[in-house]
Amino acid sequence: MPANQKPIFPLNPKVLIAPLMTTANTARDGTGTVVQISTSAGANGSFVESVEAMPVGTNTASVLRVFLNNGAATTTATNNLLWEEVGLPATTATEIAAQAKVIIPLSRSIPAGYTLYATLGTAVAAGWRVRVHTGDY
Repeated sequence: MPANQKPIFPLNPKVLIAPLMTTANTARDGTGTVVQISTSAGANGSFVESVEAMPVGTNTASVLRVFLNNGAATTTATNNLLWEEVGLPATTATEIAAQAKVIIPLSRSIPAGYTLYATLGTAVAAGWRVRVHTGDY
């Protein structure tokens, strides 16, 4: 009989306040200028619900790439996996309308010690804030 017969849920929610992203990185292997967007998964792994990107002003269109890193140096391409990517629209700062966030639904588990990083495909003026909804088991 299988050992895992019941659903499990994250025990400890986690939040990392990631730096503002403005710099381009055209490397598609997780090397170069990357921004850490999650803390390392705990001893029993973590559940990642979603990644959200929120513009903070006027930006040109770009792409957000999310990389899964095995806990080792991001400078070694084989430590990184392009996990997801999504187009980011051009945005205009305004005081009369909200700017729309971009959501990448994931609902995936990651192993202990693994971390998420992100890059932008093109440089942007105001920047994007990225947040990850995650929790350790």
